[in-house]
Order: sequence, then C-alpha cells, then structure tokens
Amino acid sequence: MHRVTWLGQAGLLFEFDTCIVMVDPYLSDSVKEIEPQNYRRIPVDESFFDIKPDILVFTHNHLDHYDPETAKRFLTADSGITVLSPRSVWENVRSFGGNNNYVCFNRHTSWTEKGITFTAVKAEHSDPAAIGVVINTGSKKYYVTGDTLYNEEIFSDLPDDIHALFLPINGVGNNMNVCDASCFVEKINPKYAVPIHIGMFDSISPNDFVCDKKVVPEIYKEIEL
Repeated sequence: MHRVTWLGQAGLLFEFDTCIVMVDPYLSDSVKEIEPQNYRRIPVDESFFDIKPDILVFTHNHLDHYDPETAKRFLTADSGITVLSPRSVWENVRSFGGNNNYVCFNRHTSWTEKGITFTAVKAEHSDPAAIGVVINTGSKKYYVTGDTLYNEEIFSDLPDDIHALFLPINGVGNNMNVCDASCFVEKINPKYAVPIHIGMFDSISPNDFVCDKKVVPEIYKEIEL
C-alpha cells in the first residue's frame, strides 16, 4: 500500500505497508501569532492527531514546517517516533525528549527504517540547513523538496526515477514561483508533480502552474498517484 494525503501547506502523510510517515505537518495556527496576515484559511482537521506516525520528517526550522504546537501533539514521553530533521530543527525538537529517536538528518544523510530509505538532499532556502527528502520504498521514490528555490546543485543529489515530486509554487519566502517550478519538474522528469505550499495563507491557484505531469491535491484527501 502506498497512500499519500495532503495535510495542507507543505504537510504530507505517507501510509506504507510497513510504516506511517509525516513530513512537515502544520496543524495549528502558530504562524498567525508572529505574522497576522498568514492566518489559516482552512481549519485544522483534528482527526489527524489520532494517527501515530512511525517517522516524522521536518525539512527546516520555519513554523509552517517545524511547528512545536503540532509536534507536541505527536512527540510524547512514550510515542517512540523516529524524528529526521536537519540541525536547525534537531537542536530544538529533541527537547521533547521521551523515547523518541532524534536523528540529525543533514544533506547527504541516509536513514533506513522498516524497509524505507530516507535521503536528505539539498534545498536552497533562507534556513541554510534546509533539506529536501527522497523517500525510497524499494518500488517507488517520492521526492519532497521542502521550501526551495531552483538551484542546479539540487539535481546531482537526486535519483533519475522519481515517481512523484512534491514542490512549492508560491514564489515568495524563497520558494520557486510557477515558472521556475515548471522548469524544475522538466529537469527532474518525475511521473507526477504535485504543487503544494499554497492555499493555506494565500489564494494562489495551482491552475497557474503549467505542467503536463501535474496532479492537483485537495487538502485532507488522498492524492491520486
């Protein structure tokens, strides 16, 4: 089983036969406290807190990606979660303690668990420790870019058979715009390209993202890949 659900903003839920993985879940309204204009347009679906992820991946230390308010709902004294995060997040998230395994997951680092291999790849973002992640199940490879601009150095970190690519298209905050995102997809040539990091704080439409491999996600619903 390979099931992928969009959690809104840059959050993704991967459900595999052997494990459940969450990447950058943002299930609060924390950003509003420091940036009032960036309030949630879509309410939190509390049912996702009933899910126990085996692995949490945080790509960088910005509130809409590593959100302590969301993290504390999953990381408890006995939750036993593996947390993969670059140093900028790792230095903070490990304060949750418990029996969780906090792995300092910087670029070029690989971690294999429950038959899934995770590899941290370059991201070009305002957090210099930011990463993307390639999730290799053995039969399919999923690439979540995290927040990033188009940068030629990224491509040397990637395999050439990406099944699905998840990428920002919002064009602000040091992220690719729709034009650069289209070029990024063309360079990588995945089977599917899923635009994310839109709709939570803005009214950006994925219709402006021109890409013949595009699959437009719906928040809180499985993405048909």
